[in-house]
Amino acid sequence: MSIVKAALAALILGTAGGSSAAGPDGLISLVSTHSAAETTDRLESAAKERGLTIFARIDHAAGAAEVGQSLRPTTLLIFGNARGGTPLMQQAQTIGIDLPLKALVWQDEGGVVRISYDDPAYLAQRHGLDPRGAVTAALAGALAQLAETAAH
Repeated sequence: MSIVKAALAALILGTAGGSSAAGPDGLISLVSTHSAAETTDRLESAAKERGLTIFARIDHAAGAAEVGQSLRPTTLLIFGNARGGTPLMQQAQTIGIDLPLKALVWQDEGGVVRISYDDPAYLAQRHGLDPRGAVTAALAGALAQLAETAAH
């Protein structure tokens, strides 16, 4: 991947730095200081401000209620853009199963609201790409910044 493409990905996503450690399952999670609804709204706004398309906002708790079951607040936001995703799919088309990007805003049993998303390095490795590559690093920084903006 050329440095130009990496820089373009960073520019599109709004940042080129920062990352969080992921768990063994490839998930990065951070605590939000806001309610689940406000955190999701903040995440959606931050993504739109960076020129990302919101493809879906799925309220799993509402879905559970429709079938007479309960679920703590759990909302999945699906977002991205072709400028960021296409270069990755050109390298490994199978990464399309993990794109567009997703972030889950959820409230745990103790009432703590969290944002969780897939670690781009984990996704890269899963599809045979360099997990330490420039595009992966830029994507990780962008996602970390989106999550931090939504959480605080």
